[in-house]
Amino acid sequence: MKIISFNVNGIRAVAGKTFIPDMQRVNADVICLQETKATPEQVQDACVGLTGYHVFANSAERKGYSGTAIFSKSQPVNVTYGIGIPEHDTEGRVVCAEYDSYFVISVYVPNSGSELLRLGYRQTWDADFLSYLKKLESKKPVIVCGDFNVAHQPIDLARPKENYNKAAGYMQEEIDGMNLFVQNGLIDTFRVLNPEQVKYSWWSYRAGAREKNVGWRIDYFLVSQSFLPQVKESFILNDVFGSDHCPVGIQL
Repeated sequence: MKIISFNVNGIRAVAGKTFIPDMQRVNADVICLQETKATPEQVQDACVGLTGYHVFANSAERKGYSGTAIFSKSQPVNVTYGIGIPEHDTEGRVVCAEYDSYFVISVYVPNSGSELLRLGYRQTWDADFLSYLKKLESKKPVIVCGDFNVAHQPIDLARPKENYNKAAGYMQEEIDGMNLFVQNGLIDTFRVLNPEQVKYSWWSYRAGAREKNVGWRIDYFLVSQSFLPQVKESFILNDVFGSDHCPVGIQL
């Protein structure tokens, strides 16, 4: 079984590029999307050519902002939206599909912003989202994937010294948030299975960053410790374009 996660930076924009054939080629059983910037109806309409999937989408109250979705070949047991906290659930950042033996969660973690105005809010989000995941995990293992908007370790970005405690995505408070996920038994599958591999999942649109591979690994698959033996491979698909991110995935 293959699960893919992709921050598409606008589903309607990416669907007009190579998204549909790319996803057909990848042929994942579950596709988790972030930053769809669309209503559930608009997500369905944009992806009408991607057949064979049940589609579940969550949108922000603010039009054209945030948004997440899960495309699943099999019908989940149950699907929920948000984490049950009104402060967080107006931005469409979470979709959770429950299957027989695990949960799959697509998440778009809030960005602290170029002026770091949301850094405090981001810390509240991280704590609340971890509590939400641990409640799910008390029932069955979790697979949580998406754009976490943080590079966890120096190996996860091209210029760690220049960005540490200066740029959103590599502030100590954000790193502490990811540390908490890991300390609470959520395993970063890519780093555990590829301890030395330097690979990124996001590049700025400025200064030809993708061509120069001046990137950041901010898209993750975290799984419950008990579920790790079932993860055969964790990978990053640098050859898929259309967004400032590329897809990441796991093979079970």
